[in-house]
Amino acid sequence: MTSSERDKYDKIMDLSRRRGIFWTSFEIYGGVAGFYDFGPIGVLIKRNIVNQWLKYFVYSRENIVEIETPIINPRVVFKASGHEEHFTDPVLVCNKCGRVYRADHLIKDLLNIEVEGWSPEEITKLVQEKELKCPECGGDFAPAFNALLLFTTQIGPYRGETAYLKPEHAQGMFINFPHLFKILRNTLPLGIAQVGRVARNEISPRQGLLRLREFNIMEIEFFFDPEEADREVSRVVSDVEDEKLWVLTADMRLKNIEEPAEFTVRELIDRKLVKTPWLAYWMGIGNKFVKSLGVPPDKIRFIEKLPHERAHYSAQTFDQEVLTEKFGWIEVAGYAYRTSYDIERHAANSNADFEVFKKFEEPIIVKKELAYPNPSEISKLVGSEKTREVLQSLYSRKPEELARELSEKGYVEVQGFKLPANCFYVKREEEKIHGKKFYPHVVEPSFGVERLIYVALEYAYTEREGKIVLKLPPQLAPYHVAVFPLMAGNKPEHVKMVEIAKSIYKRLVARGFRAVYDDDGSIGRRYARADEIGIPFAITVDHQTLEDNTVTIRDRDTTEQIRIEISSIEKYLVEKLGLEQFL
Repeated sequence: MTSSERDKYDKIMDLSRRRGIFWTSFEIYGGVAGFYDFGPIGVLIKRNIVNQWLKYFVYSRENIVEIETPIINPRVVFKASGHEEHFTDPVLVCNKCGRVYRADHLIKDLLNIEVEGWSPEEITKLVQEKELKCPECGGDFAPAFNALLLFTTQIGPYRGETAYLKPEHAQGMFINFPHLFKILRNTLPLGIAQVGRVARNEISPRQGLLRLREFNIMEIEFFFDPEEADREVSRVVSDVEDEKLWVLTADMRLKNIEEPAEFTVRELIDRKLVKTPWLAYWMGIGNKFVKSLGVPPDKIRFIEKLPHERAHYSAQTFDQEVLTEKFGWIEVAGYAYRTSYDIERHAANSNADFEVFKKFEEPIIVKKELAYPNPSEISKLVGSEKTREVLQSLYSRKPEELARELSEKGYVEVQGFKLPANCFYVKREEEKIHGKKFYPHVVEPSFGVERLIYVALEYAYTEREGKIVLKLPPQLAPYHVAVFPLMAGNKPEHVKMVEIAKSIYKRLVARGFRAVYDDDGSIGRRYARADEIGIPFAITVDHQTLEDNTVTIRDRDTTEQIRIEISSIEKYLVEKLGLEQFL
């Protein structure tokens, strides 16, 4: 890492603290790792990123709805989902100083070896073979173990019910699927979106906004019929099928290929590089979204996780990564094909009905064999004292199951007895089937908001003549426009400038523009302050305004200034900023 790269990161952190973007939480008590506060400018940038995501993923899509669910969940939710068992990270603890490390990160930093997905036993063996020591004190490590990342709490005072803070939004959306499916007229595909805070009890948070203990996630659980995926995707894929993605597949990784190849969304689907076409579709949408934050296309890539790297619920996962100067490639989103894992788990643990009925276009005729117990023959085989018990067991099973076992094995095993064919009446029937029930499959695109904020800031940060210019895309900027009077003194013309400037500011705010008014200091200082927080345009009311009702509009990126009529300000901003909602 060069000095200039370190300087850029440090400058972003300094700017963020000085201008109210973000800073370490609990500073007066020394701060706590993994927590950041967002100030007035940071809150606006964060909200604009969320709104941009909603625009790309929710508001412009069919059958996508947004919900909100509690951050505190009863324990049963995460026992059912498998998180209580699998949502862990490997830990190393120094026997000498007691410092705790996340094992895979420490080994990567010190040995440059990837151990993601390794068992604690494998990690312990590697640490011993490489004689890895604690970087803090040089002490030896205790055997590695997996630490649960769920924050534990309780519902109710004193001896309340054990609960966890949710580490993702997914389970709240899975739990609500049956209810929302009915509300939305039993239609698939169906996307459920959620934006909000989650919590993960990270072992050793680091890297600023990139690894936090409390943060925001933007997530969709997209439910679909796997048998209809190709047909359904073909209906909507036209807006992304030519989108070009840089992708490194698992097969390429296993062949030691390190550089991704360029594929269109259509090629990913046609070449079966994705296990469901919906995965490629959402990756295409995600690529467009990240580019809209100011990231060049060649700085975005998708890496397919290997089987041992995937989460317990995933059949296929791609991480979307962005290249940063400070940290290299960082993950900003994950695209997981969760199949029907989650809803089947919740169905089994709750006894709720998560299945969907699919009506066939034309009924189909199904030939079935049914086997019914023959009590007299069964009694001869098992004896009269056991007949009732055996019959009760047989009657608890479906006739088609008995027929299937009889066909496959030549007998039905029950209560330790093997009942041959003569113990059953076998009938053959035809049934007209009008549809079937099935569990929908799910694709999940999931984004971390704070990571996107850092990425947007790094790509927007520039300097011009020693001054900071934050070239945020207009849709992310905290304000659309700043309004200044050239002078703000007691002279009549200065008072008039202030009156006009404030009237313009109020008019823009009333129209829905994000505007800020500033009359403190020289006009140069005010331009610099606006540039530092990324305001795209600045309007200045000056002496000429008093003569002809025109104002100066300055462009943040070029510093070019033009004069326009006060009455034309809104039209100019709409055109320059691409604010369709104001038309």
